[in-house]
Amino acid sequence: MNTDVTVILDNSGIQRAITRIAHEILERNKGVAGVVLLGIKTGGAYLAKTLAAQLERIEGTQIPVGEVDITLYRDDIKEHGVNLEVGKTDIPFSLDGKKAVLVDDVLFTGRTIRAAMDAMMDHGRPDSIQLAVLIDRGHRELPIRADYVGRNVPTSLKENIKVSFDDNNQPIQVLLEK
Repeated sequence: MNTDVTVILDNSGIQRAITRIAHEILERNKGVAGVVLLGIKTGGAYLAKTLAAQLERIEGTQIPVGEVDITLYRDDIKEHGVNLEVGKTDIPFSLDGKKAVLVDDVLFTGRTIRAAMDAMMDHGRPDSIQLAVLIDRGHRELPIRADYVGRNVPTSLKENIKVSFDDNNQPIQVLLEK
């Protein structure tokens, strides 16, 4: 392994973080009634499914899960021109009156979360929006804060955080690249 890469969380650490986040969601919302998960494509969508499975193991109730593609809501879309690949937002349930938990892998500047909230509002009006992230690396440019954090990892702007997934889209490790 390259000496410029450090494993921040291995598979067991990720599973512990997901379990802790699941319990925190249950405590804050007094169960899963009215709770829906929306994963931000792509890593957040994979994590939302993993988190939903953990919530189901704990509560015995299936949680609705959707996916949000933020491509057309990005504030830097003009810089990327016509080369952006637009994915599909898939929210197969109403957001109206729900407690929506946005899920992403890494929280950085906050711009992705702002775009995801804009995309959500085009699909309904939830009672509340909460944010769950596996890693919060700091460097916010917008006043956005996660409600549920797997791990805070202070980074420099020259460093990068990468969440690796296996062939079944399960998170396997979190890397800090220097």
